[in-house]
Amino acid sequence: MQQNEKINLSVGLEGRSYPILIGSNLVHDIEKCLNEVTQSGKKAILVFDEGFHNVINQFGWEFVNNFPSLVLPSGETTKSVEYLSKLWSFFSEQCVDRTSTVFAIGGGVIGDLCGFASASFLRGINFYQIPTTLLAMVDSSVGGKTGINLKAGKNLVGAFHQPKGVFVDLSLLKTLPKREFSAGMAEVIKYGLLGNKGLFKILSDFPTPICSKSSELSEIIKICCSDKAKIVEEDETESISSSGGRALLNLGHTFAHAIEAVAGYGEYLHGEAVSIGLVSAFRLSKLCGFCLENDEGKLIKMLNSYNLPVRLTNPLDTNLLTNAMQADKKVSSGILRFVLLREIGEAFVTDEVGMESVSKIWKSVGAT
Repeated sequence: MQQNEKINLSVGLEGRSYPILIGSNLVHDIEKCLNEVTQSGKKAILVFDEGFHNVINQFGWEFVNNFPSLVLPSGETTKSVEYLSKLWSFFSEQCVDRTSTVFAIGGGVIGDLCGFASASFLRGINFYQIPTTLLAMVDSSVGGKTGINLKAGKNLVGAFHQPKGVFVDLSLLKTLPKREFSAGMAEVIKYGLLGNKGLFKILSDFPTPICSKSSELSEIIKICCSDKAKIVEEDETESISSSGGRALLNLGHTFAHAIEAVAGYGEYLHGEAVSIGLVSAFRLSKLCGFCLENDEGKLIKMLNSYNLPVRLTNPLDTNLLTNAMQADKKVSSGILRFVLLREIGEAFVTDEVGMESVSKIWKSVGAT
């Protein structure tokens, strides 16, 4: 992508459709959007991730000083009832009404939290997503899933609330820590595994790992956002059960969410837990008689190239992990559904997995 080239995508949901703008240095596009919101007397509220807010001066965002803003701590523990309440209180203090618009500026935690606060305050106000991490750019900022975590499990409270638009500014990745970038690559690899064999091959064929300066990054983000948009358009509220629909996007996440809950939110970055979850889902697929022609070593090598974990860094109790799975949103009528692979690039949802098999997989990645 050339220096000033921009990619325009959209999520087509009839009256709730919205654009996704991908490019570098989108500061003027973001400022223009803010001014358009407020020019008729409406209010715009900015909510920042603390990590990004600390480096904001590097991006020429002086315009943010013209708007009321709240800075929230970085990390998964912010996606909680406590900070949701603080956000509601901030909205009240700023006299937010149903014509107001919230701009969520940060990673997936801020996007999910602000999205849910926007969905629930006054029974629904507009919000925009401005993701600042790779993981949020390729996944959580698109699709309208919002929510917070409970001690019992991840994302157990939330709502489907689509944003008015998404600004994917690649220049914001230049200050992203390498560990955070790698965590985002776990979600990119997920898209290749679940439904895009071509993307998986592209990632496999790169001579060196993708980084924030890679010229191919914009095309990779475009592929991921396009794939997710198509799935969301088909199954916005994850209600299709026969073919998998939106549930396919949870490949590896049933394992990942259990890891995060048992280890404690923040012990693993979400993408790191997803990485272990992808290995687990791959192995479970093989154990169930699928994906037999695919080499696990290729997936392990790819994850290793981004310094992503492929097994637990410290042992966790298998029973606790299995119990945590029972709180997963994919449990239906008491039965846990898994996303498995028929082969790389083709995923499906099934509820025909015995927990004995799941325990074997947990132990294969270091559980006790």
